[in-house]
Amino acid sequence: MSEKKVATTAVRAGINSDKHHGAVVAPIHLSSTYSLKGFNEKRDFDYSRTGNPTRATFGQAIADLEGGSTGIVTSTGMAAVHLICQLLSVGDKVLIPHDCYGGSYRLFVHLAKRGQFDVLVVDQSDEQALAEALVQKPKLVLIETPSNPLLRLVDIEKIASASKAVGAIVAVDNTFLSPILQQPLSLGADIVFHSTTKYINGHSDVVGGVLVTKTNELGEELAWWANCIGITGPAFDSYLALRGLKTLPLRMAAHQENANSVASYLNKHSAVEIVHFPGLEEHPQHELAKRQQIDFGAMLSFELKGGVEAVKVLFDNLSLFTLAQSLGGVESLISHPSTMTHAGMDIEAQKAAGISQTLVRLSVGIEDIEDILADLEVGLSASQSANVSPLSAPSKQPKFRISAAQAAVW
Repeated sequence: MSEKKVATTAVRAGINSDKHHGAVVAPIHLSSTYSLKGFNEKRDFDYSRTGNPTRATFGQAIADLEGGSTGIVTSTGMAAVHLICQLLSVGDKVLIPHDCYGGSYRLFVHLAKRGQFDVLVVDQSDEQALAEALVQKPKLVLIETPSNPLLRLVDIEKIASASKAVGAIVAVDNTFLSPILQQPLSLGADIVFHSTTKYINGHSDVVGGVLVTKTNELGEELAWWANCIGITGPAFDSYLALRGLKTLPLRMAAHQENANSVASYLNKHSAVEIVHFPGLEEHPQHELAKRQQIDFGAMLSFELKGGVEAVKVLFDNLSLFTLAQSLGGVESLISHPSTMTHAGMDIEAQKAAGISQTLVRLSVGIEDIEDILADLEVGLSASQSANVSPLSAPSKQPKFRISAAQAAVW
C-alpha cells in the first residue's frame, strides 16, 4: 500500500495489533511492572514509567501523523514543554515569542529566574528583533503559530532556517491546529509538541501532552529525560486520547466549518471591534496561513466594544458557550485570556503581547451552527444594550435562531 493519508493513519493507529487475543482495538495495559524473561533478559517493557504498550502505541500514532521519528507521551502539555527544557544547561539561551501561551511564558521566565538558563522574549514577527536575538546564538527557539490567544502567525520555515544557521534547536507548539492542519517538522522544526488535552483527545476528559522529534537521536535523549524526571503519561489517559484521535480528522472538519461561520458573523457585528482569525482575508497573515497550514483551524478571538463590563455582560448572557479554561473539545468554550489562560503573565507582559481586558477567546465546537450563532447573538445584544456601569444588572434576552446563511451576510 502507498503512504497512507492522515485520516487513515488516525483511524488505524493500534488497530489489529494485539498478537495475544486478536483484539481489534489496542488493549489498555494497566500493569505498572513487567516480568523479565530471565536473569538480565528484559522484554520490550519492564516498568511503566519507562515504557508502556498503550502509551507507546499512542505516541507512535502522533509521530506518524506529524511525519516524525519518536513520539513521547507526557502527563500534561506543560510537562512536554518542561521536557524540552531538559535540553538546556546553565548559560544557554532560549528564545520564546512575546505572545506565547501564558503557561509556557511562566515556566520559561521562572526557570530563568532560578538561573537554569537565560530567556530572550521576542516578537518573532519583527524581523529585526528576531535577527538581533539570533545573533546571541540561542540553544533553543520556541515557536507558537497560530499564537494563543491572538492567532498571530509566523513563518515556521523561515524562522527554522535562520535558527538552525546559528545552531539552535527549533520546537513548535502545534496545539491549535493539530497534525491534521499543520506539520511543522516538514517545515524545518526539530520538535513539535501538543497539549493532547485539546483537539487530539477532543472530549475534555483527559489531560496530557505529547512531543515528537524529527530524529531518533533527539528522541532517545528526550525519552531518557522523560523517564528520568518521571513525567510520562498514564496508560488509561493514553487509551482515551488514542480513541479520540480516531475521529480527529472528522472533528477538525466540523470545527472549522463552524468557525468560518462564526468569524464571518462576528466580523460584521456592531458589538465587535476586531476579529482575530487567519481565515479572514483581512487577517495580516492570511496568505501565510494558506501557505504553511492545511486550513485555518477553529480558534478565534475578538475585541469587544464597551469595556470589561461589556465582557461580563456577554458571559452572563450565554447559555451554550461555557466560560471555562482549555479548548479543542467538541463543546464550544469561551474565555477571558487576561484573567484565565494568561493570568500567569503580569499585566505589563500581557500589554506587550497585545492582550487587553476586552479580548475574548472562542473555541468553536461542533454543535449545530444555528444554535452557536443564536447564542452569540443573545450575548452580544445584551452587551450592547445593557448599561455597562459596575452597578448594572444584565437582563436575560429571549433566544432566537439565526442561520449560517444569515451569518454569512451579516
